[in-house]
Amino acid sequence: MLKAHRLARGWSARQAIEELEDLCEQHGLGLPRANIDLLNAWENNRARPRPQTIDLLARLYKANAVRLGLAADYCEDTGGPKVVVVAQGRPEEAVRADADYRADHRADHRVDYRADHRADDARRRALFHHATLMGRPDGRFFAEVEGTRHDLDRALAIGTVTEDQLDRLDEQVLRHRREYMTTPPMPMLCRVMLEIADVRKLTVMRQPASAQRRLLTATTMLALLSADALMKLGDTRQAHAWYGTARTASDDVGDLRLRALVRAQQTMLLYYYGDLNETVRLAREARMLAGSAPSSPAALAAAAEARALARMGDGKAARTALAEAEQIFARMRGLRQDDLAFVFTEKRMVFYRTGTLIELGDAQPIEAIDAFPPGFQTIDPALILLDQAAHLARNGDHEEACRIAAEALSQVPAEHRTSIVVTRAKALLADADPRRPAVRHLSRVLAESSARLAL
Repeated sequence: MLKAHRLARGWSARQAIEELEDLCEQHGLGLPRANIDLLNAWENNRARPRPQTIDLLARLYKANAVRLGLAADYCEDTGGPKVVVVAQGRPEEAVRADADYRADHRADHRVDYRADHRADDARRRALFHHATLMGRPDGRFFAEVEGTRHDLDRALAIGTVTEDQLDRLDEQVLRHRREYMTTPPMPMLCRVMLEIADVRKLTVMRQPASAQRRLLTATTMLALLSADALMKLGDTRQAHAWYGTARTASDDVGDLRLRALVRAQQTMLLYYYGDLNETVRLAREARMLAGSAPSSPAALAAAAEARALARMGDGKAARTALAEAEQIFARMRGLRQDDLAFVFTEKRMVFYRTGTLIELGDAQPIEAIDAFPPGFQTIDPALILLDQAAHLARNGDHEEACRIAAEALSQVPAEHRTSIVVTRAKALLADADPRRPAVRHLSRVLAESSARLAL
């Protein structure tokens, strides 16, 4: 339960300790006697925190010791609550009595929890099905998306499933990754949320190691799809949180390449909405985890590093990283390259290569867009044009930047014209002369796009 509280907030063990230290500093509580190793030991029942530390943890998670799994509850139905911290070395009779109480309490709670869970699951399914049909999310929709993530994090903290179930799950995840290449983010997010609801049922109880690894791998992929869709819809806070969930699941699997993939994918969110220095740091962390063997995470991480370095003005380092990405990708050519989400294909190489060269002043974006087949239903070609427009704007050519941005928006089907493209185009108007024809045209296109924008 202690670990579940941490995961529900999307914190790593290090973040939890940092939050605890900040809390103690703000309230003058002194330095906590806690570190990452101790926290891991407490969460896995290998050790028990001191009473003073239990109080600090209760403050941190805004819960009591019972809810943290660090105390027994001796309340009677007719009396007020009384929390008793369980001390080590209790008399044997007390231990037995407490064990009997806990068994009865768990049985009652399990019945209530299952009933409540079924009701919540039915309500959420109805909401996501309705959103799939209507296509217009509201605050309640995104609150339920976040609630689904919290429930999934709690399930990860505690995982009986057949091989057939696992095979069907793998097939479903593969289908979602294929559909993601052409499906707009809003209906895709609804489908993934429904899939996660099914996966969470399988992960509530711990499974044999081989089954648990497959469940966690599927969970990682579904969380990555959710994070990327939320990024495109402009909800960066939840996108970051879903990347945290993907990291939790992949770290539990222990597969270095999978861990690298999560970090490499997150670089796009940081590049567009975060800190370029953090983008480079995360890309390098992904490269280190991916190792020297050619793989999609290794190529993506190197390409993401190159693009961020070019944007930062470090041309020499950017060209070196881009050359390394090209070398890794060349070594991947003998590998099967299905057109799936999170597979680094020729089109992805073109996308990152062009983005890097634009920032270095060397690219011909129109030629790069020709690499994408007609009717290609993703926003990559538009993002290439918007990269070119942003580069021109930073160099003072605002009118040409607005002309290219308007062209980029016109190439994006309405159902794919989400916040990630509209927001980037709108930023170009900040320093542009509103009297210029291209600037006025972009303003009109943005007004039409904003009226259709789901979020």
